[in-house]
Amino acid sequence: MSPDRAVLQRALDRGESEGGSVEFKERLRKDLHLSDGRRESLAAQLRHRVLSGDGEATYVVGVTDDGGLAGVPPAEFSESMDVLSLLAEEAGAHIDDVQTWSVDDAGASAGTGAVDDAEGIVGVATIREGAVLSTDDAHIVVGTAGHVDHGKSTLVGSLVTGEADDGEGATRGYLDVKPHEVERGLSADLSYAVYGFDGDDQAVRMQNPHRKSDRARVVDESDKLVSFVDTVGHEPWLRTTIRGLVGQKLDYGLLTVAADDGPTKTTREHLGVLLATELPTMVAITKADLVTDDRLEEVEREVEGLLRDVGKTPLRVERHGVDAAVDEVGDGVVPLFVTSSVEGRGMDTLDEVFRRLPKTAGSDGDFRMYIDRTYAVTGVGAVASGTIMRGEVEAGDELLLGPMPDGSFREVEARSIEMHYHRVDEAKAGRIVGIALKGVREVDIERGMVLVPRDSDPEPVREFEAEVMVLNHPTRIGDGYEPVVHLETISEAAIFHPEGGQLLPGDKGKTTVRFKFRPYLVEEGQRFVFREGQSKGVGTVTRVERN
Repeated sequence: MSPDRAVLQRALDRGESEGGSVEFKERLRKDLHLSDGRRESLAAQLRHRVLSGDGEATYVVGVTDDGGLAGVPPAEFSESMDVLSLLAEEAGAHIDDVQTWSVDDAGASAGTGAVDDAEGIVGVATIREGAVLSTDDAHIVVGTAGHVDHGKSTLVGSLVTGEADDGEGATRGYLDVKPHEVERGLSADLSYAVYGFDGDDQAVRMQNPHRKSDRARVVDESDKLVSFVDTVGHEPWLRTTIRGLVGQKLDYGLLTVAADDGPTKTTREHLGVLLATELPTMVAITKADLVTDDRLEEVEREVEGLLRDVGKTPLRVERHGVDAAVDEVGDGVVPLFVTSSVEGRGMDTLDEVFRRLPKTAGSDGDFRMYIDRTYAVTGVGAVASGTIMRGEVEAGDELLLGPMPDGSFREVEARSIEMHYHRVDEAKAGRIVGIALKGVREVDIERGMVLVPRDSDPEPVREFEAEVMVLNHPTRIGDGYEPVVHLETISEAAIFHPEGGQLLPGDKGKTTVRFKFRPYLVEEGQRFVFREGQSKGVGTVTRVERN
């Protein structure tokens, strides 16, 4: 029997009792269990179970009163979880964790794969005392960049754990990465990490990277959160790095440069993307333990020269202090840190800077979230993940999803919201969240789609006008040039028609941009990056052409 299956068996073995913390429910229905009188009674029952369990109760759904495995269809299990969440909220508690199994496979372990509609589900929900987490405006999001093997993920791993690295990149395992990436020591997609600071300004760090509940604990215990979007350093995955830096609602950028290697071509490209998106940026020179003082000084001078070449003022934090770094970052100034994940050099300084940095990403306007990832969760359904660009969303909100390939939008409902594996009742701009959607299948959701309020009137576009700057091109950009445009989480081939017929390297100019295959939701003022081979550039949407 797997450990996960043992969770279910233990709950069944304990059974229901008058003074116990376990409750059996075959199913919970909105029209029945939330009706007059039933809601208050069931909330009181839930409160009793939580108090009996010293702040924790276990609800087994999909079983009969005597503990028999009856199972319920996925849609009814989802409805049961919605009802249970509302009852918990009324009782001053919240759902902390849900594990599910298919009744048709008695040996199955809890999972997140899809379950056929014909199969019955049984689930164990852990209810904990206390209201669901409410987020505030102290949450900052940092995007990392830098050449492969320049220590991005290791640096972030050491920050979120407070542990020194073993020199082999062990702390990078604390990020949300795939097993094959850990094995190879290379990141092939965006990964995420989080730590925070409590009310006494003490760091709240990760302890076990393999438990989702540990990340939820960090979120729960922190008064201020620092989330990292760790991008990809290998050249073949530059488009993924661009997606991470352009498609997330970042507050700051952190570029890493290894002391034993120095700035590379990829370093310059990543710096260009960071600055092109006007993101307040910092630079961390990593692996200081591997080089002599003379070599470290040489690399610092190289980085300073690189920054001055692009019109920025470097600020050595070891020399000028944390106050200067916090006060001046983003105002044409790029703070420069010297770090070692092995020796711990610079880690306390980075902690202090991240603790004090204010949020920069604005939150005004109606809710909007561009979708970056999708997945399916057993008993919940389709989940769309991304960074909220503006506004806020609450569980139960009615939304529109799209545009679909034909330009239409589909009506959906935000069933529930998770942030770093912690269920929340609402989320605001800048939060990296997963939203469980009712009314759509996971296979119908694509990266680059957007979630907006149902009462809005979104108009997708195939074509827009833009002001662009060509950062690099072997010859010139002519009429009909076809790069890939990266705008928010959109990555789509487009056709350029520059004003005057051409743009040369270093030129700024106007162009019409037309998506080649399908429409997207685009608005004036959005910034984007475009690339094709070795050609790269940045732009700003100046006018949209409605269909």
